[in-house]
Amino acid sequence: MTEPLRAPTPPNAAWAFLVDFDGTISDLDTFDVLVRHFAGDEAWHETERGLRDGSLTLREVLQLQAAHVRGSLDEVSALLRERVALDPSFVPFVAACRARDVPVTIVSSGIEPIVRGRLAELGLADLPVVANGIVADPAGWRIEFRDPVGNGTDKVAMVRAAQAQGRRAAFVGDGRSDYAAALAADRRYAKRGLNLERYLRGEGVAFTPISSFADIDLDALDRDNPVEILS
Repeated sequence: MTEPLRAPTPPNAAWAFLVDFDGTISDLDTFDVLVRHFAGDEAWHETERGLRDGSLTLREVLQLQAAHVRGSLDEVSALLRERVALDPSFVPFVAACRARDVPVTIVSSGIEPIVRGRLAELGLADLPVVANGIVADPAGWRIEFRDPVGNGTDKVAMVRAAQAQGRRAAFVGDGRSDYAAALAADRRYAKRGLNLERYLRGEGVAFTPISSFADIDLDALDRDNPVEILS
């Protein structure tokens, strides 16, 4: 079993939520949709094969996928609004966190202006977003990665920053880019049926499976023995 790489925090410390966007708040991954639209299924499968067999890092896959995207940021954002749905329960979840003085930060390996635009649709334009930049070149987009890590965005660093501020970190995610951050967190939530859930089960690390943000019981955060899945 892999031990979570968490910084020590007081057991009665306040909480902070670090939340992935693609596949967690949204029902589909942004670049999955864009690559299939602009380049077709085979182009998407080619990059995914490299990710699965380890020949490509997520950072490399994201850059390759971005190169297939054409059009302005506004045009692409309009396409995503048509094809990618957002979890409606995220809005009341954020409201409940704010009522408890629990900060929520979006930590994404996706594109900051796209994430911010989608959050604005929910009335959450003021949420902090940590994600990558983009150059929307008509010949093919180029990602400006935020951090020098394989995921492009150092989600682990964001978890540890919350812990360094004396908070316990709760992480919510779905995919490969979330593995290390989930391990570093004090509590973790994984979308059902997706890669993060399978990974945590395989590692024997406690987590709470969720189908939506409505499944997160904030009142359970401070219980000594929350219901979590170990295997």
